[in-house]
Amino acid sequence: MERFIITVARETGSGGHNITRKLSEVLGIPYYDRDLLRKASEVSGIHEELFGAADERIGLREMLSAAEKVYNGEILPPDSDDYISTRNLFSFQAKIIKELAESESCIILGRCANYLLMDRPNVLKVFIHAPLEARLARVASYSLAWSQREIAKHIRVEDHRRAAYYHYYTGEEWRDAAGYDLSLDSERLGEDGCVEFIRRALPLFVK
Repeated sequence: MERFIITVARETGSGGHNITRKLSEVLGIPYYDRDLLRKASEVSGIHEELFGAADERIGLREMLSAAEKVYNGEILPPDSDDYISTRNLFSFQAKIIKELAESESCIILGRCANYLLMDRPNVLKVFIHAPLEARLARVASYSLAWSQREIAKHIRVEDHRRAAYYHYYTGEEWRDAAGYDLSLDSERLGEDGCVEFIRRALPLFVK
C-alpha cells in the first residue's frame, strides 16, 4: 500500500480523539493533533501559544465579519502587519498538514484537513458523530465536576466553534457529508468498531 492519509473530524464528545489514537496504534502510523501547533510554530517562528489560542477557533471579530477568509494558500511575510493574524496562523498550519501528506502515512485530527487534502489521492476522510445523549454521557465521564447543564453548554459551544472555524476558512459546512468518505456513529459502532470499520475500508480508498 502506498503512502496514505486519514483525516478525522469529530463532534464534541463523540470519542473522535480516542478513535484516532486507537487507529494510530492498529495501523502503526502516527497521528497529529496539537503536535501540528508545535510544528507550525517551529516553521513560522511564531510562539506556540498564539497557535494554541487560535486552534480550531476564530475570534469574535472574524466571526462577525461579513465575508469568510477562505484559505488560498498564501503565507504572509514576517514584515507584514498581519503576520500573526489568525488567517496567517491557519496558513502555516495548512502548510504543515500538506507537507506531512507529502512525506508520510499518518492520521490528522480536525483542523480542516479533509478540505486541505481533498484533491490528493490516497486520502480517507472520516467524520465521527454520535447522538447527543451519548455525547453528554461521554463528556460527563471525564468532567465529573460539571452539571448536566454545563456539559450540554460545553458541547453546544464547542461544536459551534468548530463549525464556525471550518466555514470561515473553507466556505463549506463542517457536517456536510459531501466533505467526507465515511460518516460513523460511534455510539452504534463503539470506538473499537469505528477503528475496525476504518481499517477495513482503507483499501477501498488508497492504492
